[in-house]
Amino acid sequence: MNVVVVYHSGYGHTKNVAEAVAIGIEQVDGVVAQKVPIDVQGDIDAAAWNALDAADAIVFGTPTYMGCVSWQFKKFAEDSSKRWFQLKWKDKLAAGFTNSASMNGDKHSTIAYLMTLAMQHGMVWLGTGLMPANNKASDRDDINYLGAFSGLMAQSPADADANDAPTKGDIETAKLYGERVAQWAKKLGSVG
Repeated sequence: MNVVVVYHSGYGHTKNVAEAVAIGIEQVDGVVAQKVPIDVQGDIDAAAWNALDAADAIVFGTPTYMGCVSWQFKKFAEDSSKRWFQLKWKDKLAAGFTNSASMNGDKHSTIAYLMTLAMQHGMVWLGTGLMPANNKASDRDDINYLGAFSGLMAQSPADADANDAPTKGDIETAKLYGERVAQWAKKLGSVG
């Protein structure tokens, strides 16, 4: 089983989330994670497109800028239309994540965009499956502190160095999400 994490990161924070998702994926025996960064021009190379086409599951990742995906991710999404015309990603498992400086920052708009992209490709979307940390005793390092269900949401303060963000809780949440994606990729692979 092969899961590709394709992502754009503007300042390194979203890259940290992508790496945590990949670590979680590789916690599942027999599943390999491949990270595909989208460059500053919104491009990936031919080998990366081939990896996406061959993947059992694809995890999309992008920062939330101005209430949606980065322009680099949007360019990648538009470039994926060549795959859409051929239904190359139909029935693949899909998941997604975002990171922004604000606790909310309209991250749900970004996740909705990623879900729509996956649905246009005929993919099968997987949410987090995690309960939120929403009690008085909860703190910022708890799992799913942001209470995201439809996809992974992380937060990095605007003035945080890439080495300092996101929080430990968001990174652990990303690992759990990656693990869930890998488990479901394996389950769906055994059915097909």
